[in-house]
Amino acid sequence: MRASNVQKLFVGKVKKMGDPDASNWMEQPWESGIFKNSVYERIWLSKTGLTGDEVADTKNHGGPEKAIFAYPTIHYDFWKEELDLQEMRMGAMGENIAVHSMDEHSVCIGDTYQFCDAVIQVSQPRQPCWKPARRFKMLDFALHIQRSGRTGWYFRVLKEGFVQGEREMTLLERPYPQWTIAKCNEVMHVKTDDLKLAKDLYTCAFLAENWKQTLLKRLAGEKSSIDKRVYGPNKD
Repeated sequence: MRASNVQKLFVGKVKKMGDPDASNWMEQPWESGIFKNSVYERIWLSKTGLTGDEVADTKNHGGPEKAIFAYPTIHYDFWKEELDLQEMRMGAMGENIAVHSMDEHSVCIGDTYQFCDAVIQVSQPRQPCWKPARRFKMLDFALHIQRSGRTGWYFRVLKEGFVQGEREMTLLERPYPQWTIAKCNEVMHVKTDDLKLAKDLYTCAFLAENWKQTLLKRLAGEKSSIDKRVYGPNKD
């Protein structure tokens, strides 16, 4: 079946930044694992991620359903042109896997890949938070990512094993071709009043549980604000 290329792998430790005396919200102390470095050697991929990779916010990041984050390399040209973020390059979004020949329109929930010795499965789109905004000093950056649909996506690990950059991921199974990452983003962020779409996506067996819970609340009529996620402590 179709093969897709993994251009680079990235891992990073939690890093603390900021000035405790800063008056500007965007300059105040924060910590994140978004700053990652390329890894060229074979590295162990476990159920919770790549060896040596860390997340600061374990409530909203990491765990089996967000074991590894993939981001298409082609999007970096878009961000440089759209927002003049010339310093953006592979790894800048905090991804673990930089991929090409794959994007949100060609990847689906439940897609299962052979990746070197490991087997991985697409679990959910990424919902961008305030940390890329803090990194690039752009308050609305999370909203730009969300509205553009250039979110990237997460994998769960079905079979642990050694993996490496500059290798192929081979598609083994596609149980839900109708649920591309782009379509899921549309249901979650654009067509928020379409309860039929929300119900249909909720029934997707391989969708991550936290997405299902959000959709369930929507179906129950609950409203929630995205401000905490997209702005966080970046503004009062």
